[in-house]
Amino acid sequence: MDAAALLTSARAGLGRLARSALGPRAGRPRASARVGLTLVGLLVAFAVLGPVVAPNDPYTSDFARGVTPEHLPVGPSREFWLGTDRLFRDVFARLATGARLSLSIGVTATALATAVGSVVGVLAGWYEGRWLDTLLMRVVDVGLAFPFLLIVMALGAALDRTTATTIFLTLGLTGWLGVARIVRSKTLQVRSLDYVVAARALGQSTPRVLVRHVLPNVAGPVVVIATILVAQMILAESVLSYLGAGIAPPTPTWGHMLFEGQDYLGAAPWITAAPGVAILLSVLGFNLLGEGLRDALDPRKS
Repeated sequence: MDAAALLTSARAGLGRLARSALGPRAGRPRASARVGLTLVGLLVAFAVLGPVVAPNDPYTSDFARGVTPEHLPVGPSREFWLGTDRLFRDVFARLATGARLSLSIGVTATALATAVGSVVGVLAGWYEGRWLDTLLMRVVDVGLAFPFLLIVMALGAALDRTTATTIFLTLGLTGWLGVARIVRSKTLQVRSLDYVVAARALGQSTPRVLVRHVLPNVAGPVVVIATILVAQMILAESVLSYLGAGIAPPTPTWGHMLFEGQDYLGAAPWITAAPGVAILLSVLGFNLLGEGLRDALDPRKS
């Protein structure tokens, strides 16, 4: 290669590197991913360490320090970092306990929904046009015809007593529908690839082909879907708790904290602001992280 050709190649390479590092389309996804990862990391740290460092018990009413002379909750102070609620309990301690509960329910429900949706989607895509594909996709179509939160609220209201287990089972067993449709679409693409066709021609069994060749290739979209789905699960759990169909008091949940504070918006706005901001930042963090992962795993942006 002569000097002119080498110089041209080098300039082209530097141009691609500059566009990748400084281009507006490349910069935004990476920045959003960093912000999302930071918010998710802070949420995890708060859920793990918050109940440990909280200065007061989240279930105990403090009638000596947590009430004003006007018999109202006290505001943020050294004794109560985020003030007290309408029953004069520490809002910070309850918010931290609720963070652990919301995060655990969101992650476990997402894991269940992702597992069920991936299996259904892979089977439907692999057996496209057959009776199994038709049956599974009709179930998905019927489920997607109803709003997700409406199904969750109906199931939550039908339960006599809700616990963390029943909540994550309810969310997980209703949240797999969208995952199944996306995984089916990806499976349709993967099953026609050369190495999958070659594996089938060599006599490998269907379970072996699905596990070794199909599932690894649909894992990327599944990770992105799961990350965004955690935000949806946290929001759904908060809605259930706000409407009284979630975990029963006195267990602190963000949704029920919102419900309890709505009558004190004027006198004690921190009761509602604390869980509201927590829900907002949690949903925003997982959504930004999911969008960043989507851009990172998209081959068209590489």
